[in-house]
Amino acid sequence: MEAGGSKSRLERDYVYIKDRPSNKMSQHVTQASRPYSLTVSISTTEEWEKELMEDPKNRLALSALSSNDPKAVLTQRSATIANTQNFNVKVELEGAPITNQRSSGRCWLFAATNVFRVAIMKRYNLKEFELSQAYLFYWDKLEKANYFLEQILETVDEDLEGRLTQTLLEGPVGDGGQWDMVANLVEKYGLVPQSFYPDSFSASNSGAMSGLVTTKLREYALELRQLASRSSDAKQSLGAAKEKMMREIHLMLTLMLGPPPSPDKDITWEYYDKDEKFQSLTTTPLKFAGELSSQASIKANSGTNVHELFSLVNDPRNKYGQLLSVSRLGNVVGMRPVRYVNVDMTTMKTACVSMLRANIPIFFGCDVGKFSDRVSGVMDTNLVDYELGFNTRLGLSKAHRLMTHESAMTHAMVLTAVHVIDDKPVRWRVQNSWGETSGSKGWFVMSDRWMDEFVYQAVVDPNFVGDDVKDVLKQEPKMLPLWDPMGALA
Repeated sequence: MEAGGSKSRLERDYVYIKDRPSNKMSQHVTQASRPYSLTVSISTTEEWEKELMEDPKNRLALSALSSNDPKAVLTQRSATIANTQNFNVKVELEGAPITNQRSSGRCWLFAATNVFRVAIMKRYNLKEFELSQAYLFYWDKLEKANYFLEQILETVDEDLEGRLTQTLLEGPVGDGGQWDMVANLVEKYGLVPQSFYPDSFSASNSGAMSGLVTTKLREYALELRQLASRSSDAKQSLGAAKEKMMREIHLMLTLMLGPPPSPDKDITWEYYDKDEKFQSLTTTPLKFAGELSSQASIKANSGTNVHELFSLVNDPRNKYGQLLSVSRLGNVVGMRPVRYVNVDMTTMKTACVSMLRANIPIFFGCDVGKFSDRVSGVMDTNLVDYELGFNTRLGLSKAHRLMTHESAMTHAMVLTAVHVIDDKPVRWRVQNSWGETSGSKGWFVMSDRWMDEFVYQAVVDPNFVGDDVKDVLKQEPKMLPLWDPMGALA
């Protein structure tokens, strides 16, 4: 693995749209000798405007950019043409149908269940299948509420106005999450087919529900801090108060999402397999999820046990070959924390290509809003030519974007194919969860350069990485603060 954080690598990571000689205006700005100005000068801006409008190109740019979406005006047709949905390495079973998270931030649950469902579809010989994302969403909201209240009790001695407490209060029960968090939910609550717990209105349109629960939890936080200030042992003396709070949150979630199936109570799943034969299975949500680790499921899934997958990340601010974690980030108290093995992009992409060759889809996290178009489904650093329109180029490296909070993991999706030329990936096929109206009937395509710049995480099978990578999991993690960009929840 390469060493992280070197200057040469940071320079290579810059996103240069194109190299062009400086134009007359930029030469003038650079070369002109002006005294330092503390304020915005009206006369100077008038001079800038006059010179700007003397250039016919800028007058054309004004007409186009002031009347339209700048991204649409500056989108390069060549990038759309180059990113075709043709791949020479593709998993045999991608999973269907295309899912839709609608107006919610549940992408991580959709991406995870889209990975899980492939193993289930192979195991039970299914043509189409969808797990209930709402089932995990319900339990995640309840667990996050409990996790938040525990964090409040553990930080009662912190200043209310301090950064830690304020960060905790920012988003107690946000929709987003991470791989280790969904692993906790599946281990504790299991999985169910979508037919047993379909989306309610508040699952598909979560804003109002999340806002209401957040408001209540912030109220509880102040109440707990006040009660704790009167007690020498907050956790021992506030048990009844916290239980009352959790019961009220449970009431709110249950009335808006609906009562979920019990994790350890029998359900009978009736379905037709892809040969149109009727089948029936009586199981529990926990047993249904546990079946993914059975020998039959592992064999059907090319030897992969989905419960053993773990996260690789590419964070060039930190040393490669290092285990990272984020302080006070989680959802289920007492279960696994969020952990990342930090590697270079070559290591990450090599593992991904190997998994795709073995017919295993891959959960990954990225900054989906950068140089991407949800209509065409193209993600490419050459997609939007900002330099053409604004005479400037975007020069932040991947590390610098993290340092300045310009970028973070904002979305989770699934890789199902890659096009490889001369042993190097060129473009990747992406299964999104925005419905069939986005991209090519729900499918996106990502250039390899875009992956280098804006993909931060890939969840991999330990069988497809070297011992040096697996051994990182044995380290004591470097703890990043809660507000670190690696604490962003997709």
